[in-house]
Amino acid sequence: MLAQQRQQTILERVRRHGAVRVSELVRDLGVSDMTIRRDLEVLAERGLLEKVHGGATISGPGSTEEPGFAAKTSRQQAEKEAIARRAAQLVRPGTAIALSAGTTIWALAHHLVDVPELTVITNSIPVAEVFHRNQRDDRTVVLTGGVRTPSDALVGPVAVAAISSLHVDTVFLGVHGMSLRAGFTTPNLLEAETDRALVACAARLVVPADHTKWQTVGISTIAELSRADVVITDAGLDEQARMELAERAGELLIAEDTK
Repeated sequence: MLAQQRQQTILERVRRHGAVRVSELVRDLGVSDMTIRRDLEVLAERGLLEKVHGGATISGPGSTEEPGFAAKTSRQQAEKEAIARRAAQLVRPGTAIALSAGTTIWALAHHLVDVPELTVITNSIPVAEVFHRNQRDDRTVVLTGGVRTPSDALVGPVAVAAISSLHVDTVFLGVHGMSLRAGFTTPNLLEAETDRALVACAARLVVPADHTKWQTVGISTIAELSRADVVITDAGLDEQARMELAERAGELLIAEDTK
């Protein structure tokens, strides 16, 4: 096994279990103690995990840390694009959909600009701007009011009130994280409330989320994993996580990067 493959295996194990021990990695990967420690040092320098005595733990944002929209746009671009293309295939002309905030949902919006007779409900300023720049006479876009978050979502009582009176065929929900314990989560309490309103107004829930969202937990749960009719992720999600998601969500789709 090459060093890069070994380090990816270590990182996936840390993300799945939250921590790893050097002794276990030595045994399972069949390499020396020094080799494993070098691998952990490399991953720690890249900010992907934190070294602790005898092993390493997951390195990630706190449950209330919310990066800005621009910062998130640069992350996992290829994966998000593949997921967005696959998600767009679920949208039929003449339907009403809701698009939450998030950079994956923003990528999806670009693939929907040519869908005819579409009604779009969104609480995302960047998503609304995508449709505004690509006008169609047969499309209706409703942007909720509300208080703006760092991720350019509109949230709070005004947004919830607007969403609660509507009914759509499908909601595409962007999430901060997803886990067995906490379900689909966000680091923003008001955004969680608004997202729950979006989920409640839709006949079908689709969650497009790249593999780095797995085992990431925000402070507030939007919905349990079992609430999702479809989860769309990328090939970077490990087999164990795929099995766990597939057991709970209605359907798990893996978007392949065709580039």
